[in-house]
Amino acid sequence: MTNKFEMNDPVADLKLDRMKQGLVGSPMDRPDGKMKVSGQATYAHEWDVPGRVYGFLVRSRHPRARVTGINRDAVMQMPGILGVYDDKRLLRNPAQGMADEAPVQGTEEVFYLGQPIALVVAETFEQARHGAEALEVSYTTLDDGVFDPETANIADDDRGRKALDQGDIETAMAQAEFSLDETYRTPGHNSAAMEPHCSIAEWDGDQLTLRGSYQMLKFNRNELADSLGIDPANVRILSPYIGGGFGSKLGIAPEAVSAAIAAKDLGRPVCVTLARQQVFDMVMRRSETRQRVRLACDQSGKLTAIGHEALVSNLPGETFSEPVVQATHFLYGGATRRLGIDVARVNRMCAGSVRGPGEAVGMQALENAMDELAERAGIDPVEFRKRNIPEEHPEKGIPYSTRKLHEALDEGAKRFGWEKRSAEPAKVREGEWLIGTGMATAARVNMLQESQARVTLTAEGKAVVETDMTDIGTGTYAILTQISGDMLGLPPENVETRLGDTDFPPASGSGGSFGASSSGSAVFLACEDIRKQIAEKLQADEADLDLENGEVNAGDQTHKLSDLLNGKPMTGEGHVVPGKTGEAVSQGTYGAFFVEVAVNSTTGETRVRRMQGTFDAGRILNEKTATSQCYGGMVWGIGIALTEELMFDNRDGHIANRDLAEYHVPVNLDVPDIEVHLLKERDPWASPIQSKGIGELSICGAAAAITNAMYNATGIRFRDYPATLDKVISGMAD
Repeated sequence: MTNKFEMNDPVADLKLDRMKQGLVGSPMDRPDGKMKVSGQATYAHEWDVPGRVYGFLVRSRHPRARVTGINRDAVMQMPGILGVYDDKRLLRNPAQGMADEAPVQGTEEVFYLGQPIALVVAETFEQARHGAEALEVSYTTLDDGVFDPETANIADDDRGRKALDQGDIETAMAQAEFSLDETYRTPGHNSAAMEPHCSIAEWDGDQLTLRGSYQMLKFNRNELADSLGIDPANVRILSPYIGGGFGSKLGIAPEAVSAAIAAKDLGRPVCVTLARQQVFDMVMRRSETRQRVRLACDQSGKLTAIGHEALVSNLPGETFSEPVVQATHFLYGGATRRLGIDVARVNRMCAGSVRGPGEAVGMQALENAMDELAERAGIDPVEFRKRNIPEEHPEKGIPYSTRKLHEALDEGAKRFGWEKRSAEPAKVREGEWLIGTGMATAARVNMLQESQARVTLTAEGKAVVETDMTDIGTGTYAILTQISGDMLGLPPENVETRLGDTDFPPASGSGGSFGASSSGSAVFLACEDIRKQIAEKLQADEADLDLENGEVNAGDQTHKLSDLLNGKPMTGEGHVVPGKTGEAVSQGTYGAFFVEVAVNSTTGETRVRRMQGTFDAGRILNEKTATSQCYGGMVWGIGIALTEELMFDNRDGHIANRDLAEYHVPVNLDVPDIEVHLLKERDPWASPIQSKGIGELSICGAAAAITNAMYNATGIRFRDYPATLDKVISGMAD
């Protein structure tokens, strides 16, 4: 029987703290680490599937058009060409990843330049690419393309999404002792995962097996089945190793659909791998944003009003909109509030979730504004934020679950040496370098998602964990091994964790920073089921069991697990479901960034010299992987602040910088020594294992800390991201 738990009440029993094996929370190495660094882990393109052939996507050369004809005959005469497919199911956008059906599709129209319209399949990748380049496509071009979000019309149903209007903000601004009304802009971003997108499709009768690189398999299975018009029971997806996702692999995408269509027709496995430029051209982008932030406070620095209104964009028909104001709803006080998001419909590729959607770009504008208002009020930036931590959710009037934001600000300031800073801008100099320090708050919503897992205690007293949960480089293999090892009293080498297969119980998937808590809770519940079965065998209470190093102790009884099982395996299943705690309290994760920068007064170059982050995210499941996640988020913060920008040509919507040579992510020399400190906490409202998400927290606000430090160094406020050399030089000239 499945051990199903609905999260309706806080779980005060800190069971994991009582386990004897001591794995959870420790900096245990990843079980999959050696395989990855030695090249033994199999990524999507590397499956050795007999008879495999290769497909290359043909993409539209027009941003708005109807496809009227495809001259496949000439291409079919080329060496190695096996087929040309122009099925209308190719004219689709990537799915967002948490739906049970495919996104907008099924029309003959082209909505953006580079949209996939056909697939050429050949014996080799090079032959397929050659055929795709040679394929002649006829179009009727359309002149109704819209490419610039700033000039696009906003339909009534796209205006004010997630809107809130609480009180009279104009009056509050007019009556405030100190106020601010500024506009901030952030460009689009690409996920820039190391592994390009790839799918290998293979049919056995009506059964489809897809080997791919996807983050949320239980949803991806349904999306793919819906795209193909088949029963999801006939689809199996394998994705045991993923070379980074960052949101781009949340949903099924054209490479999977096209590979499945071609493989069915040819009766051979078809591999479709995207080139890097194709990833940039047609995989989800983060929307650019224009954010108007209004803040008002009284003489003491207490906020009286917050306004945060954003313009974002997406393709016509898509429902996703970058949730820019997500953290603004709960982070700071202020009785008068106006929040909203307008969506511009443009002919650029689909916008979706990318690296901390919402807070990653919304927090940097909010935290820049908080810094500016703190200066106008003459209050230290850390103190200003502490004064505005509300006692309860400022809109819903509900309590917070747990929240150590005050502690994160104080501890971070202490570790960084904030008290030594020069508050006056442009006063610290080392030769031609201007030195400055800055800080910002980190905040991210916390979520629990439905998730299932199966754990089997083998006759030999070892454990096998099975769930279709994925590991996108975040450490899932490690934490699920640690949880099951602790609960069953086994060393990690006696636990085998199997992931990324839809034949396993359906998990939450990797996304939204909810994967660890959700899938970890399911494994915890499955192990709890096994512990209850063991207790029943010993006629003892489950709470009285001590399991350690393959032995179980209950009162005066001690047995080896293998002896107790008597040659028969024991299986437990866990199923966690979100419940009332998600609405009863406000759940979030929090932290603080502190940064020192040097800005060259001659060249405008900015170097991040020190970066410190202190984070509050419930129970830390693995100190090493959690710290690594924070390193990654802070590095992305450097990129967002200084280098990252999708550059669109507003004449036709194409991307000018469509590879990693021109789209600049931080490299080793851009990144200083980073210090991460994790606060000790347990949140009984968040999950059965008292953990919260941490993966995206450390990007949310990081860029603002850097540009706030640049202001302290130069006296220039940067409101148009990224803060590149030309903008620095221009600011200095002014």
